[in-house]
Amino acid sequence: MTSPVRTCLWMEKDGAAAAAFYTALIPGSAVEGAVGFQGGDTPALVVNFHLAGTPYMILNGGPHFTLSPAASISVLTEDQAETDRLWNALTADGGQESQCGWLIDRWGLSWQITPRAVMEMTFADDPEASERARQAMYKMTKLDIATMRAAFDGQ
Repeated sequence: MTSPVRTCLWMEKDGAAAAAFYTALIPGSAVEGAVGFQGGDTPALVVNFHLAGTPYMILNGGPHFTLSPAASISVLTEDQAETDRLWNALTADGGQESQCGWLIDRWGLSWQITPRAVMEMTFADDPEASERARQAMYKMTKLDIATMRAAFDGQ
């Protein structure tokens, strides 16, 4: 735990399970440790981890506060296969699809899963092509590169 700044995610419970799940999904990630563990059935109070080098902590704080889509973890993916893999894993076991690449996982954490190609299309120098790609994106839950590319290309 070397970073002096990290995002704290308040969860009711199961923070260690969530951190283990998240770090297994994202290459270059790891659980750094837990504090406040009292043994038996008492979970760790805080679990520190990083996702591809970005530090986070989960506080098993109970039901007093809940996560909100107002804050999310954004992952830039390299291709459709990686997008599909993350999307399917994060929406499994009670996760919920949203729109335009957003989802909520089974712990209530919001994610944005965005293929790099989508960013390239939406910020391209051709404003009309970018707008066609954005209009296609607005109809999607999980982002589909091929469909957006066809819209971008005017097909």
